[in-house]
Amino acid sequence: MRCCERVQHVVTVLPRLRDAAVAEAALKNCEEIDQLESDADRVMRSAMSRLFREEPDTRELIKLKAVYEHLESISDRCEDVANLVEGVVLENS
Repeated sequence: MRCCERVQHVVTVLPRLRDAAVAEAALKNCEEIDQLESDADRVMRSAMSRLFREEPDTRELIKLKAVYEHLESISDRCEDVANLVEGVVLENS
């Protein structure tokens, strides 16, 4: 959720990237998104490991695995957006 909030913030400041302070803040937000995505990766690996170790119900395991994978995909897309914004900021600096 925090990744999505950071992406939303970065996207709202895109029209003002010519301002050096705004561009610098956008880059810091992008770095934060990258860190949050890395954290999400660690949490997802841990959750998956625990799920396969402890979940006795196969149906529940399949459902939760799909949810975890979907959340991982979302955080990956947020990182993709952050990388694009970083590229835009660097091209315009």
